Amino acid sequence: MERTFRLLIAAAFVAPCVCAPSIAAAQAFTPPEGIGSITVAAQAIDNTGHRLSDGLFLEIGQSVSASALVEVEYGVTDRLAAAVGLPYVFVKYTGAIPSPSQLPVDECACWHSSIQDASVGIRYRLGNGVWAVTPTFRYERPTHNYAYQGEAVVGRNLQEAQVGITVGSRLTQFVPKMSVQAAYTRAFVEKALDTVKIDRSNGFFDVGYPLKSLFLRGSAIWQYTHGGLRTGSPSGDPFPLPGELNTPERVAQRDRLLRTQYWQIAGGLAYSTGAVDYFASVTKYVWGRDAHNGYAFTFGNTWYFDVSNRRGGLPYRKMISMTPTSLR
Repeated sequence: MERTFRLLIAAAFVAPCVCAPSIAAAQAFTPPEGIGSITVAAQAIDNTGHRLSDGLFLEIGQSVSASALVEVEYGVTDRLAAAVGLPYVFVKYTGAIPSPSQLPVDECACWHSSIQDASVGIRYRLGNGVWAVTPTFRYERPTHNYAYQGEAVVGRNLQEAQVGITVGSRLTQFVPKMSVQAAYTRAFVEKALDTVKIDRSNGFFDVGYPLKSLFLRGSAIWQYTHGGLRTGSPSGDPFPLPGELNTPERVAQRDRLLRTQYWQIAGGLAYSTGAVDYFASVTKYVWGRDAHNGYAFTFGNTWYFDVSNRRGGLPYRKMISMTPTSLR
């Protein structure tokens, strides 16, 4: 029974890259008191181009990125959990020269790298081992004043606070081994250019199923930006190019100014050996407006530790959203 429970709430995840949210914040179940985990993950993203305001895809402004993330999570009580995370990001512009930004950071077509945004988060679980309703809060702050103009930048260099709720359940009455999870998060983001509001809503729906020591997952991921600027389109919907990117400064900062909307799908698997989980996943863009187009590939592992002096192993595994936020 304990092994079945572990597998039901185990999962692979996609580590964040450009905006680097906490990987623990998107899961419904919390670790028992005294149980902690250390996750090390790597992600590669191929941004193959951009979607305009009417959805038209253009192979322009391409880039590739790679990131490494370390996050530590700890069960303060059986219901309250806290986590801290820190990513290191590499990015390179791969599109045509001259680039849309015409900035040196892109024109050199070289790699740039830096520590990015540190995050801290807490969540409190309501429910039991079968279902959970978990309010969450997370704060993210740039570690330093890194470059944010152009395509080949490691992040947006903006503070943000997120509040949300995640629900999860085992389908004991329908498909006994299957688990489902859904979440909604509202992010309150520091204004760009001191005037442009780019708050956003994010959500996902996730289904997981165990096969012996493997756990398989599929997810649908959504984002809507409250505010932001639009590029327009050749069709004139909602207006001709360049739309609201009508100054050199707005063009240079477009990736943090856009009114990004998207849907993504993801699939992954995890393998548990007891105190360690190994995971891998892939995420694909499927629809968007004023957004990137591309793929993300992630792999890594999670080590669990127990300082509670309890017996009976570690009846807890992460169940985490598979969303690479650099595809916004």
